[in-house]
Amino acid sequence: MNRRTRVLIDRAERAWGRQEWARAADRYERLLAAEPDHALAGQWAFDAALAHKFLRDWRKAFAVGRQAAALVPPPGTGDPAHWNLGIAATALGEWETARASWRAYGLDIAPGTGEIDQDFGITCVRLDTPEGKEVVWARRICPTRAVVLNVPLSPARRFGDIVLHDGAPEGERVMGGHTYPVFDELLLWRASDMPTWTAEVTAPAEADFDALETSFTARDFALEATAGIRMLCGCCAEGRVEQERTSGHGVGVGVRIAAPEAEARSLLNAWADMGDTRSWTDLVAV
Repeated sequence: MNRRTRVLIDRAERAWGRQEWARAADRYERLLAAEPDHALAGQWAFDAALAHKFLRDWRKAFAVGRQAAALVPPPGTGDPAHWNLGIAATALGEWETARASWRAYGLDIAPGTGEIDQDFGITCVRLDTPEGKEVVWARRICPTRAVVLNVPLSPARRFGDIVLHDGAPEGERVMGGHTYPVFDELLLWRASDMPTWTAEVTAPAEADFDALETSFTARDFALEATAGIRMLCGCCAEGRVEQERTSGHGVGVGVRIAAPEAEARSLLNAWADMGDTRSWTDLVAV
């Protein structure tokens, strides 16, 4: 290894340690250009692609990620270079490369072309909103995308949003004896047009609230009691958190609703008409 290479490695590692991602990516790419056959070339390409991912520069992450994937062990070995390339390819809608990357990593991707839409189970995603971080439940439709199943607190987010998320979980949520990973959002991949509303309901018994909630979910909408929202510090939120389902029954219970206005009013009215002690008021757009 010549002196110039040692200097570049040192500068790249120092930039990485300081989280100067643009500088680190530049140094690693210069190393790749200078010594493409070096034993560390695969690691340099991986680190450069990862730095571009941190910068959300998906085109560069994709281009350098392809170099990294070409320099790693044979497909099926679970090498993270394939995963990172899959993320970048998905961000750009490069579906052929995304499918090939997930398969090269060792995942079972159904045959087909175009956008991947499979059932990868339920998970949690930490949204990155203008108001701060918010953890929501979501349904994974590919290894790196998930559909939001909650009604987010942030006005910038919606029930049904599709988010691109990272591959390494940061925290866990435990519910009903099952543990679910929490993945950090990387990108709002496709925004939902489902409106968000707040309202107050009077549901005297738990069965009353359950009936209201079910009437919305049966139509692929959502209604949630604000009483179930928990505020956590960053340290706790990134750890293991036990969660329990919270009933929204009571008088003047605040709820958040995801549904078109006409359907929301219709469902609320139909529910209230089914019980003398049920009522609702103050449907307000968020």
